[in-house]
Amino acid sequence: MRFDHYDPEGFYDELFIAKSKPRPEATLLIERFNSFSASEIKRRQQSAQIALMKLGVTFNVYSDGQGTERIMPFDIIPRIVSAQEWKELEQGLKQRIYALNLFLHDIYNEQKILRDSVIPAELIYSATGFLKPCLGLNPPGGIWCHITGTDLVRDRDGRWYVLEDNLRCPSGVSYVLENRRVMKSTFPQLFNTMPIQPVEDYSSHLLETLLNLAPEHLSDPTVVVLSPGIYNSAYFEHSFLAQQMGVQLVEGRDLVVADGYLQMRTTKGLQRVDVIYRRIDDDFIDPLAFRSDSMLGVPGLMDVYRAGRVALANALGTGIADDKVIYAYVPQIIRYYLGEDPILANVPTYLCWEPQQQSHVLANLDKLVVKAANESGGYGMLIGSQASAAEREAFAEKIKANPRNYIAQPTLCLSRVPTLMEEQIEGCHVDLRPYILYGKNIYVSPGGLTRVALRKGSLVVNSSQGGGSKDTWVVCK
Repeated sequence: MRFDHYDPEGFYDELFIAKSKPRPEATLLIERFNSFSASEIKRRQQSAQIALMKLGVTFNVYSDGQGTERIMPFDIIPRIVSAQEWKELEQGLKQRIYALNLFLHDIYNEQKILRDSVIPAELIYSATGFLKPCLGLNPPGGIWCHITGTDLVRDRDGRWYVLEDNLRCPSGVSYVLENRRVMKSTFPQLFNTMPIQPVEDYSSHLLETLLNLAPEHLSDPTVVVLSPGIYNSAYFEHSFLAQQMGVQLVEGRDLVVADGYLQMRTTKGLQRVDVIYRRIDDDFIDPLAFRSDSMLGVPGLMDVYRAGRVALANALGTGIADDKVIYAYVPQIIRYYLGEDPILANVPTYLCWEPQQQSHVLANLDKLVVKAANESGGYGMLIGSQASAAEREAFAEKIKANPRNYIAQPTLCLSRVPTLMEEQIEGCHVDLRPYILYGKNIYVSPGGLTRVALRKGSLVVNSSQGGGSKDTWVVCK
Protein backbone atom coordinates (compact mmCIF):
# COMPACT_ATOMS: atom_id res chain seq x y z
CA MET A 1 0.00 0.00 0.00
CA ARG A 2 2.61 2.49 -1.18
CA PHE A 3 2.30 5.80 -3.06
CA ASP A 4 4.52 4.65 -5.96
CA HIS A 5 1.62 4.38 -8.37
CA TYR A 6 -0.66 7.05 -6.92
CA ASP A 7 -1.97 9.29 -9.72
CA PRO A 8 -3.77 12.65 -9.19
CA GLU A 9 -5.60 11.94 -12.48
CA GLY A 10 -5.77 15.59 -13.52
CA PHE A 11 -7.26 16.85 -10.26
CA TYR A 12 -5.44 19.25 -7.95
CA ASP A 13 -3.95 16.96 -5.31
CA GLU A 14 -3.06 18.33 -1.88
CA LEU A 15 -0.04 16.02 -1.47
CA PHE A 16 1.19 15.37 -5.03
CA ILE A 17 2.19 17.67 -7.89
CA ALA A 18 2.03 14.76 -10.33
CA LYS A 19 2.27 10.97 -10.32
CA SER A 20 5.01 9.87 -7.89
CA LYS A 21 6.02 13.51 -7.32
CA PRO A 22 5.02 14.74 -3.84
CA ARG A 23 4.75 18.41 -2.99
CA PRO A 24 7.83 19.71 -1.08
CA GLU A 25 5.94 20.10 2.20
CA ALA A 26 4.62 16.51 1.91
CA THR A 27 7.88 14.76 1.00
CA LEU A 28 8.73 13.56 4.54
CA LEU A 29 5.19 12.30 5.05
CA ILE A 30 5.20 10.30 1.82
CA GLU A 31 8.64 8.84 2.55
CA ARG A 32 7.48 7.76 5.99
CA PHE A 33 4.31 6.12 4.67
CA ASN A 34 6.26 4.34 1.93
CA SER A 35 8.48 2.81 4.63
CA PHE A 36 5.48 1.03 6.18
CA SER A 37 4.15 -2.32 5.08
CA ALA A 38 0.51 -2.54 4.04
CA SER A 39 -0.30 -4.41 7.24
CA GLU A 40 1.37 -1.71 9.36
CA ILE A 41 -0.64 1.06 7.69
CA LYS A 42 -3.82 -0.93 8.19
CA ARG A 43 -2.94 -1.52 11.85
CA ARG A 44 -2.35 2.20 12.46
CA GLN A 45 -5.59 3.11 10.72
CA GLN A 46 -7.51 0.67 12.89
CA SER A 47 -5.69 1.87 15.99
CA ALA A 48 -6.61 5.50 15.25
CA GLN A 49 -10.28 4.63 14.69
CA ILE A 50 -10.39 2.64 17.95
CA ALA A 51 -8.79 5.52 19.82
CA LEU A 52 -11.46 7.92 18.52
CA MET A 53 -14.13 5.42 19.53
CA LYS A 54 -12.76 5.24 23.07
CA LEU A 55 -12.68 9.04 23.22
CA GLY A 56 -16.36 9.02 22.29
CA VAL A 57 -15.91 11.07 19.12
CA THR A 58 -19.41 10.63 17.76
CA PHE A 59 -22.13 12.46 15.88
CA ASN A 60 -25.85 11.84 15.51
CA VAL A 61 -27.87 11.34 12.33
CA TYR A 62 -31.55 12.06 12.88
CA SER A 63 -32.65 10.37 9.66
CA ASP A 64 -30.79 7.14 10.37
CA GLY A 65 -33.38 4.47 11.08
CA GLN A 66 -30.73 2.06 12.39
CA GLY A 67 -29.78 4.18 15.39
CA THR A 68 -28.62 7.75 15.68
CA GLU A 69 -25.11 7.67 17.15
CA ARG A 70 -22.12 7.03 14.89
CA ILE A 71 -18.36 7.14 15.24
CA MET A 72 -16.87 9.84 13.03
CA PRO A 73 -14.97 8.10 10.17
CA PHE A 74 -11.32 9.15 10.12
CA ASP A 75 -8.47 8.68 7.64
CA ILE A 76 -4.86 8.75 8.85
CA ILE A 77 -3.36 10.26 5.68
CA PRO A 78 -3.39 13.98 6.57
CA ARG A 79 -3.97 16.99 4.37
CA ILE A 80 -0.99 19.36 4.24
CA VAL A 81 -1.04 23.11 3.67
CA SER A 82 2.21 25.07 3.40
CA ALA A 83 2.75 27.89 5.89
CA GLN A 84 3.10 30.39 3.04
CA GLU A 85 -0.23 29.37 1.55
CA TRP A 86 -1.86 29.36 4.98
CA LYS A 87 -0.75 32.95 5.57
CA GLU A 88 -2.78 34.12 2.57
CA LEU A 89 -5.80 32.07 3.66
CA GLU A 90 -5.54 33.53 7.15
CA GLN A 91 -5.48 37.09 5.80
CA GLY A 92 -8.47 36.40 3.57
CA LEU A 93 -10.49 34.88 6.40
CA LYS A 94 -9.76 37.77 8.75
CA GLN A 95 -10.83 40.23 6.06
CA ARG A 96 -14.04 38.35 5.40
CA ILE A 97 -15.06 37.98 9.05
CA TYR A 98 -14.29 41.63 9.82
CA ALA A 99 -16.46 42.78 6.89
CA LEU A 100 -19.32 40.39 7.75
CA ASN A 101 -19.32 41.65 11.32
CA LEU A 102 -19.64 45.24 10.09
CA PHE A 103 -22.46 44.10 7.84
CA LEU A 104 -24.33 42.47 10.74
CA HIS A 105 -24.02 45.55 12.90
CA ASP A 106 -25.21 47.77 10.06
CA ILE A 107 -28.16 45.55 9.10
CA TYR A 108 -29.53 45.58 12.65
CA ASN A 109 -28.85 49.28 13.18
CA GLU A 110 -28.31 52.06 10.60
CA GLN A 111 -28.87 49.86 7.48
CA LYS A 112 -26.65 52.07 5.35
CA ILE A 113 -25.87 49.24 2.93
CA LEU A 114 -29.58 48.98 2.12
CA ARG A 115 -30.04 52.71 1.68
CA ASP A 116 -27.08 52.72 -0.70
CA SER A 117 -28.71 49.85 -2.68
CA VAL A 118 -25.69 47.55 -2.45
CA ILE A 119 -28.03 44.71 -1.44
CA PRO A 120 -31.76 44.71 -2.29
CA ALA A 121 -33.69 45.30 0.93
CA GLU A 122 -36.25 42.62 0.09
CA LEU A 123 -33.51 39.96 0.23
CA ILE A 124 -32.76 40.92 3.81
CA TYR A 125 -36.34 41.16 5.00
CA SER A 126 -37.33 37.87 3.34
CA ALA A 127 -34.41 35.93 4.85
CA THR A 128 -35.28 33.45 7.59
CA GLY A 129 -32.02 34.39 9.34
CA PHE A 130 -33.01 38.05 9.69
CA LEU A 131 -34.52 38.55 13.15
CA LYS A 132 -36.56 41.71 13.71
CA PRO A 133 -36.26 41.38 17.53
CA CYS A 134 -32.53 42.01 17.07
CA LEU A 135 -33.01 45.44 15.50
CA GLY A 136 -31.17 48.03 17.58
CA LEU A 137 -28.98 45.49 19.36
CA ASN A 138 -25.41 46.45 20.15
CA PRO A 139 -23.47 43.39 21.40
CA PRO A 140 -20.36 43.90 23.59
CA GLY A 141 -17.61 45.50 21.56
CA GLY A 142 -19.88 45.58 18.53
CA ILE A 143 -18.91 41.97 17.81
CA TRP A 144 -21.63 39.67 16.46
CA CYS A 145 -19.75 36.66 15.03
CA HIS A 146 -17.40 35.41 17.74
CA ILE A 147 -17.00 31.86 16.38
CA THR A 148 -17.09 31.19 12.64
CA GLY A 149 -16.46 28.12 10.52
CA THR A 150 -15.84 29.11 6.90
CA ASP A 151 -15.94 26.34 4.29
CA LEU A 152 -13.21 26.52 1.66
CA VAL A 153 -12.67 24.44 -1.46
CA ARG A 154 -9.99 24.28 -4.08
CA ASP A 155 -10.70 23.89 -7.79
CA ARG A 156 -8.75 22.00 -10.45
CA ASP A 157 -6.45 25.00 -11.01
CA GLY A 158 -5.47 25.05 -7.32
CA ARG A 159 -7.31 28.27 -6.54
CA TRP A 160 -9.11 28.57 -3.21
CA TYR A 161 -12.77 29.58 -3.04
CA VAL A 162 -15.09 30.29 -0.13
CA LEU A 163 -17.96 27.83 -0.44
CA GLU A 164 -20.06 29.17 2.44
CA ASP A 165 -19.95 31.05 5.73
CA ASN A 166 -21.21 29.49 8.98
CA LEU A 167 -21.89 32.17 11.57
CA ARG A 168 -24.76 30.70 13.60
CA CYS A 169 -23.56 27.65 15.56
CA PRO A 170 -20.66 26.23 13.51
CA SER A 171 -19.62 22.74 14.58
CA GLY A 172 -16.71 20.39 14.01
CA VAL A 173 -13.79 21.93 15.88
CA SER A 174 -13.80 19.12 18.47
CA TYR A 175 -12.94 16.70 15.65
CA VAL A 176 -9.98 18.91 14.74
CA LEU A 177 -8.62 18.69 18.27
CA GLU A 178 -9.30 14.99 18.78
CA ASN A 179 -8.00 14.07 15.31
CA ARG A 180 -4.75 15.83 16.16
CA ARG A 181 -4.45 14.07 19.51
CA VAL A 182 -4.87 10.69 17.83
CA MET A 183 -2.47 11.51 14.98
CA LYS A 184 0.27 12.56 17.43
CA SER A 185 0.01 9.21 19.18
CA THR A 186 -0.20 7.32 15.86
CA PHE A 187 2.79 9.05 14.19
CA PRO A 188 4.91 10.56 17.01
CA GLN A 189 8.10 10.56 14.92
CA LEU A 190 6.52 12.65 12.17
CA PHE A 191 5.49 15.28 14.70
CA ASN A 192 9.04 15.30 16.06
CA THR A 193 10.60 15.80 12.62
CA MET A 194 8.05 17.93 10.72
CA PRO A 195 7.34 21.57 11.73
CA ILE A 196 3.57 21.16 12.10
CA GLN A 197 1.75 24.14 13.62
CA PRO A 198 -0.16 23.17 16.80
CA VAL A 199 -3.93 23.42 17.22
CA GLU A 200 -4.17 22.39 20.87
CA ASP A 201 -4.50 25.95 22.16
CA TYR A 202 -7.87 26.50 20.41
CA SER A 203 -9.85 25.93 23.61
CA SER A 204 -7.85 28.55 25.53
CA HIS A 205 -8.37 31.02 22.67
CA LEU A 206 -12.10 30.22 22.71
CA LEU A 207 -12.35 30.82 26.47
CA GLU A 208 -10.44 34.09 26.09
CA THR A 209 -12.86 35.15 23.34
CA LEU A 210 -15.86 34.40 25.58
CA LEU A 211 -14.38 36.14 28.64
CA ASN A 212 -13.80 39.20 26.45
CA LEU A 213 -17.60 39.60 26.26
CA ALA A 214 -18.06 39.99 30.01
CA PRO A 215 -18.21 43.46 31.61
CA GLU A 216 -14.73 44.65 32.68
CA HIS A 217 -15.80 45.21 36.30
CA LEU A 218 -16.44 41.48 36.81
CA SER A 219 -13.33 39.86 38.26
CA ASP A 220 -14.55 36.27 37.80
CA PRO A 221 -17.33 36.10 35.17
CA THR A 222 -19.31 32.89 34.76
CA VAL A 223 -19.23 31.31 31.29
CA VAL A 224 -21.44 28.38 30.25
CA VAL A 225 -21.96 26.28 27.13
CA LEU A 226 -25.69 26.06 26.35
CA SER A 227 -26.62 22.80 24.59
CA PRO A 228 -29.98 21.46 23.34
CA GLY A 229 -29.09 18.18 25.07
CA ILE A 230 -27.80 14.69 24.46
CA TYR A 231 -29.85 14.05 21.33
CA ASN A 232 -28.32 16.94 19.40
CA SER A 233 -26.05 15.89 16.52
CA ALA A 234 -23.09 17.82 17.99
CA TYR A 235 -23.57 17.01 21.67
CA PHE A 236 -20.15 15.36 21.87
CA GLU A 237 -18.63 18.68 20.85
CA HIS A 238 -20.68 20.69 23.35
CA SER A 239 -19.52 18.54 26.26
CA PHE A 240 -15.95 18.35 24.93
CA LEU A 241 -15.52 22.12 24.63
CA ALA A 242 -17.09 22.78 28.03
CA GLN A 243 -14.67 20.28 29.58
CA GLN A 244 -11.68 21.73 27.71
CA MET A 245 -12.51 25.27 28.85
CA GLY A 246 -13.37 24.23 32.40
CA VAL A 247 -16.89 25.72 32.28
CA GLN A 248 -20.35 24.35 32.94
CA LEU A 249 -22.33 22.55 30.23
CA VAL A 250 -25.99 23.50 30.69
CA GLU A 251 -29.37 23.02 29.06
CA GLY A 252 -32.26 25.44 29.02
CA ARG A 253 -33.87 23.75 32.03
CA ASP A 254 -30.74 24.56 34.08
CA LEU A 255 -31.23 28.31 33.59
CA VAL A 256 -33.82 30.81 34.73
CA VAL A 257 -34.30 34.57 34.55
CA ALA A 258 -34.49 35.96 38.10
CA ASP A 259 -33.99 39.47 39.49
CA GLY A 260 -33.32 40.78 35.98
CA TYR A 261 -30.37 38.45 35.37
CA LEU A 262 -29.80 35.03 33.87
CA GLN A 263 -29.21 32.55 36.67
CA MET A 264 -27.96 28.95 36.74
CA ARG A 265 -29.48 26.43 39.10
CA THR A 266 -26.78 24.83 41.28
CA THR A 267 -26.75 22.71 44.44
CA LYS A 268 -25.93 25.90 46.36
CA GLY A 269 -28.77 27.93 44.83
CA LEU A 270 -28.89 30.33 41.89
CA GLN A 271 -25.65 31.59 40.33
CA ARG A 272 -25.50 34.49 37.88
CA VAL A 273 -24.40 33.67 34.31
CA ASP A 274 -22.51 36.36 32.40
CA VAL A 275 -21.56 34.77 29.06
CA ILE A 276 -23.27 32.01 27.07
CA TYR A 277 -21.57 30.06 24.32
CA ARG A 278 -24.81 28.97 22.73
CA ARG A 279 -25.22 25.88 20.59
CA ILE A 280 -28.96 26.42 20.19
CA ASP A 281 -30.44 27.99 17.08
CA ASP A 282 -31.93 31.48 17.38
CA ASP A 283 -35.55 30.39 17.06
CA PHE A 284 -35.35 28.08 20.07
CA ILE A 285 -33.43 30.24 22.53
CA ASP A 286 -36.35 32.12 24.09
CA PRO A 287 -39.96 30.91 23.70
CA LEU A 288 -41.26 34.34 24.68
CA ALA A 289 -39.39 36.10 21.85
CA PHE A 290 -39.28 33.47 19.10
CA ARG A 291 -40.82 29.98 18.86
CA SER A 292 -43.39 29.62 21.60
CA ASP A 293 -43.18 25.81 21.40
CA SER A 294 -39.46 25.69 22.20
CA MET A 295 -38.55 23.50 25.18
CA LEU A 296 -34.82 24.13 24.71
CA GLY A 297 -34.40 27.79 25.57
CA VAL A 298 -34.94 30.11 28.52
CA PRO A 299 -38.09 32.23 28.83
CA GLY A 300 -37.14 35.90 29.15
CA LEU A 301 -33.53 35.47 27.97
CA MET A 302 -34.01 37.98 25.14
CA ASP A 303 -34.94 40.75 27.59
CA VAL A 304 -31.83 40.09 29.68
CA TYR A 305 -29.70 39.99 26.55
CA ARG A 306 -31.14 43.22 25.18
CA ALA A 307 -30.50 44.90 28.55
CA GLY A 308 -26.81 43.95 28.30
CA ARG A 309 -26.89 41.74 31.40
CA VAL A 310 -25.76 38.60 29.62
CA ALA A 311 -23.61 38.13 26.50
CA LEU A 312 -24.20 35.55 23.78
CA ALA A 313 -21.73 34.02 21.38
CA ASN A 314 -22.60 34.08 18.63
CA ALA A 315 -24.96 37.02 18.85
CA LEU A 316 -28.56 36.38 17.86
CA GLY A 317 -29.37 37.26 14.26
CA THR A 318 -26.06 36.23 12.73
CA GLY A 319 -27.87 33.78 10.44
CA ILE A 320 -28.57 36.56 7.95
CA ALA A 321 -24.84 36.59 7.12
CA ASP A 322 -24.69 32.92 6.20
CA ASP A 323 -27.85 32.87 4.12
CA LYS A 324 -26.61 31.44 0.82
CA VAL A 325 -28.28 34.22 -1.17
CA ILE A 326 -26.54 36.90 0.91
CA TYR A 327 -23.30 34.92 0.40
CA ALA A 328 -23.37 35.98 -3.24
CA TYR A 329 -23.05 39.62 -2.11
CA VAL A 330 -20.07 39.16 0.24
CA PRO A 331 -17.54 40.52 -2.31
CA GLN A 332 -19.65 43.69 -2.52
CA ILE A 333 -19.93 43.74 1.29
CA ILE A 334 -16.14 43.65 1.62
CA ARG A 335 -15.69 46.45 -0.89
CA TYR A 336 -18.47 48.52 0.70
CA TYR A 337 -17.23 48.42 4.29
CA LEU A 338 -13.47 48.03 3.81
CA GLY A 339 -12.77 49.61 0.43
CA GLU A 340 -10.73 46.51 -0.48
CA ASP A 341 -10.97 43.73 -3.02
CA PRO A 342 -11.67 40.30 -1.52
CA ILE A 343 -8.56 38.24 -0.87
CA LEU A 344 -10.57 35.02 -1.12
CA ALA A 345 -12.99 34.58 -4.03
CA ASN A 346 -16.56 33.33 -3.89
CA VAL A 347 -17.64 30.42 -6.05
CA PRO A 348 -19.48 31.98 -9.06
CA THR A 349 -23.14 32.02 -8.03
CA TYR A 350 -26.47 32.33 -9.83
CA LEU A 351 -29.37 33.87 -7.92
CA CYS A 352 -32.61 32.14 -8.81
CA TRP A 353 -34.74 35.10 -7.69
CA GLU A 354 -33.43 37.06 -10.69
CA PRO A 355 -35.48 35.96 -13.76
CA GLN A 356 -32.59 35.92 -16.25
CA GLN A 357 -30.33 33.96 -13.92
CA GLN A 358 -33.16 31.57 -13.05
CA SER A 359 -33.67 30.82 -16.75
CA HIS A 360 -29.98 29.98 -17.08
CA VAL A 361 -30.14 27.70 -14.03
CA LEU A 362 -33.22 25.83 -15.26
CA ALA A 363 -31.64 25.32 -18.67
CA ASN A 364 -28.40 23.97 -17.18
CA LEU A 365 -29.46 21.93 -14.16
CA ASP A 366 -27.39 18.98 -15.37
CA LYS A 367 -24.21 21.05 -15.01
CA LEU A 368 -24.92 22.95 -11.78
CA VAL A 369 -25.13 22.44 -8.03
CA VAL A 370 -28.33 23.94 -6.59
CA LYS A 371 -28.57 24.78 -2.89
CA ALA A 372 -31.35 25.90 -0.59
CA ALA A 373 -30.58 29.20 1.13
CA ASN A 374 -30.71 27.93 4.71
CA GLU A 375 -30.04 24.20 4.58
CA SER A 376 -26.80 22.60 5.76
CA GLY A 377 -25.20 19.19 6.14
CA GLY A 378 -25.60 18.36 2.46
CA TYR A 379 -29.40 18.54 2.64
CA GLY A 380 -31.62 20.59 0.32
CA MET A 381 -29.05 20.27 -2.44
CA LEU A 382 -29.01 18.97 -6.00
CA ILE A 383 -25.78 17.94 -7.73
CA GLY A 384 -27.10 18.12 -11.27
CA SER A 385 -24.42 15.98 -12.91
CA GLN A 386 -25.17 13.10 -10.50
CA ALA A 387 -28.97 13.45 -10.41
CA SER A 388 -31.56 11.68 -12.56
CA ALA A 389 -33.76 13.55 -15.00
CA ALA A 390 -36.71 13.08 -12.64
CA GLU A 391 -34.75 14.55 -9.71
CA ARG A 392 -33.70 17.55 -11.79
CA GLU A 393 -37.30 18.09 -12.91
CA ALA A 394 -38.55 17.95 -9.33
CA PHE A 395 -35.92 20.46 -8.24
CA ALA A 396 -36.83 22.77 -11.11
CA GLU A 397 -40.37 22.93 -9.73
CA LYS A 398 -39.02 23.83 -6.29
CA ILE A 399 -37.00 26.66 -7.80
CA LYS A 400 -40.00 28.04 -9.69
CA ALA A 401 -42.20 27.83 -6.59
CA ASN A 402 -39.73 29.62 -4.30
CA PRO A 403 -36.92 31.27 -6.29
CA ARG A 404 -35.70 33.35 -3.31
CA ASN A 405 -34.74 30.13 -1.57
CA TYR A 406 -32.24 28.85 -4.14
CA ILE A 407 -28.83 29.59 -5.59
CA ALA A 408 -26.86 27.61 -8.17
CA GLN A 409 -23.15 27.19 -8.73
CA PRO A 410 -20.96 25.38 -11.27
CA THR A 411 -19.78 21.92 -10.26
CA LEU A 412 -16.20 22.44 -9.12
CA CYS A 413 -13.49 19.82 -9.58
CA LEU A 414 -12.74 19.68 -5.85
CA SER A 415 -9.15 18.99 -4.89
CA ARG A 416 -8.28 15.53 -3.65
CA VAL A 417 -6.15 13.92 -0.96
CA PRO A 418 -4.85 10.32 -0.99
CA THR A 419 -7.16 8.26 1.22
CA LEU A 420 -7.15 4.66 2.45
CA MET A 421 -9.91 2.75 0.67
CA GLU A 422 -10.03 -0.92 1.67
CA GLU A 423 -6.73 -2.37 0.39
CA GLN A 424 -5.51 0.58 -1.67
CA ILE A 425 -4.96 4.35 -1.71
CA GLU A 426 -7.45 6.40 -3.72
CA GLY A 427 -7.77 10.14 -4.34
CA CYS A 428 -10.88 11.46 -2.56
CA HIS A 429 -12.40 14.94 -2.72
CA VAL A 430 -12.09 17.27 0.28
CA ASP A 431 -13.09 20.64 1.60
CA LEU A 432 -11.66 22.61 4.53
CA ARG A 433 -13.38 24.36 7.44
CA PRO A 434 -11.02 26.68 9.34
CA TYR A 435 -12.28 28.14 12.63
CA ILE A 436 -12.07 31.86 13.30
CA LEU A 437 -12.45 33.50 16.72
CA TYR A 438 -13.27 37.20 17.03
CA GLY A 439 -12.44 38.67 20.45
CA LYS A 440 -10.05 41.51 21.10
CA ASN A 441 -8.42 40.39 17.86
CA ILE A 442 -9.32 37.96 15.10
CA TYR A 443 -7.62 34.57 15.52
CA VAL A 444 -7.59 31.81 12.91
CA SER A 445 -6.71 28.36 14.23
CA PRO A 446 -4.02 26.89 11.92
CA GLY A 447 -5.53 24.23 9.69
CA GLY A 448 -9.11 23.32 10.44
CA LEU A 449 -11.40 20.40 9.70
CA THR A 450 -10.68 18.62 6.44
CA ARG A 451 -13.83 16.73 5.47
CA VAL A 452 -13.40 13.96 2.94
CA ALA A 453 -15.86 12.16 0.69
CA LEU A 454 -15.21 8.52 1.51
CA ARG A 455 -16.82 7.22 -1.67
CA LYS A 456 -14.62 7.44 -4.76
CA GLY A 457 -15.88 10.15 -7.10
CA SER A 458 -18.32 11.57 -4.56
CA LEU A 459 -18.39 15.32 -3.96
CA VAL A 460 -20.41 15.14 -0.71
CA VAL A 461 -18.09 15.44 2.28
CA ASN A 462 -20.64 15.90 5.08
CA SER A 463 -20.47 13.30 7.84
CA SER A 464 -24.25 12.96 7.79
CA GLN A 465 -23.99 12.00 4.11
CA GLY A 466 -21.24 9.40 4.44
CA GLY A 467 -18.15 11.62 4.65
CA GLY A 468 -15.30 11.51 7.14
CA SER A 469 -12.41 13.68 8.27
CA LYS A 470 -8.65 14.04 8.14
CA ASP A 471 -6.11 15.90 10.22
CA THR A 472 -4.94 19.16 8.60
CA TRP A 473 -1.25 20.03 8.93
CA VAL A 474 0.00 23.57 8.34
CA VAL A 475 3.68 22.89 7.75
CA CYS A 476 6.48 25.45 7.94
CA LYS A 477 9.41 24.98 5.58
